[in-house]
Amino acid sequence: MQSNNKLRMAIRATAAAAVFGVAGQAGAVSFEAGGYDLSVYGYARLNASYDIDENVTTSTQSGTFSGINTGAAEDNEVTGFFDADAVQSRIGVKAVSPEGVTVNVEGDFRGGTLRLRHGYGSYMGVLAGQTWSNYNSFVGNTATLDFDSMAGGAGYQGRTAQLRYTTGALSFSAEDPQSSVYNATGAEKDSMPALTARLEDSAGGMSYSAAAVARQISYDTGTADDSAFGFGAFVAAKMQITDMIDIHGALNYSDGANSYLWRSGDNYFGDDAYIVGGDLETISGYAGTIGTGIGLGNGRSINLAYGMATMDWDDAEQDLGAATVADETETNSHIVANYKWTPVKNVMMGVEYQYLMTEEVDGDDGDASRLMFAAQYNF
Repeated sequence: MQSNNKLRMAIRATAAAAVFGVAGQAGAVSFEAGGYDLSVYGYARLNASYDIDENVTTSTQSGTFSGINTGAAEDNEVTGFFDADAVQSRIGVKAVSPEGVTVNVEGDFRGGTLRLRHGYGSYMGVLAGQTWSNYNSFVGNTATLDFDSMAGGAGYQGRTAQLRYTTGALSFSAEDPQSSVYNATGAEKDSMPALTARLEDSAGGMSYSAAAVARQISYDTGTADDSAFGFGAFVAAKMQITDMIDIHGALNYSDGANSYLWRSGDNYFGDDAYIVGGDLETISGYAGTIGTGIGLGNGRSINLAYGMATMDWDDAEQDLGAATVADETETNSHIVANYKWTPVKNVMMGVEYQYLMTEEVDGDDGDASRLMFAAQYNF
């Protein structure tokens, strides 16, 4: 009874998740009450950016491919933009009941208001709610300061509503589908959940992951309709080369599932299919990233990465006409280099250089250079 009535509070460190350049539950205020194990966690974070060539910044000071001028527009660029915000700051609560039921609710302020990042419950390997897609892995990610991270990251680098079952290294899910049809004029229709399967494990100095997603793409205008099958797959891995150096990366392929091809299209994901003669025709794509993390000791590290995502518009050019799809984004790529420093536990500061490139179907391209600074204080 005394143990139930007495709150015991302690600060503990947990493993940092190298995703989008931030720590996950890097530190937590943990306590026990009524038989529940509870933790409150989060961080306050400042992001600041200086766009050297043109203004390509969005919230959290992430760089956007869609903001890059291409072709003749590059000749009239306005240069030198500074901005800063703290909307990446987040807070979360996690509770584990005496029966082993886990509940996690987490939010941040991207967009200027509190938004739900995670809201799920899990028990005996069954998870229901919103959290990271099962068609996702952080194993091959390079730590970046940019919240949106690298093009070509493994799978759908976002959170979605789902029902998931995990047994050992295997997990399966039915998820809220992501879809985009190029010229459907708002007539896209989701009739079935996206189905995913993932294997994620480690052996020795290597961690690895492989996954697949399958989904139906549909449109219905009331007078015309069609459906097609879309799928995607990825592999990702991280290898510890020495105590100080690791390399990591991912490879992705999609056909009718570019909504799951990270940072394809304008910035986050591309179109899955297009309509020609009333029929849906799928668009394929591929992406990849490779990087390295180098520990310098005393809480200091250097991270270098290259990422790329590209879509195959050749069939659409033939079916719809080259001029119709000329301005569509074909390839996004970028190079990132950063220096991160942890002067004291639960505090991270860093600087990052980014070079972003984009190319359209007609060959017009553009690029942009930018700098970022971040300071993060975890609890």
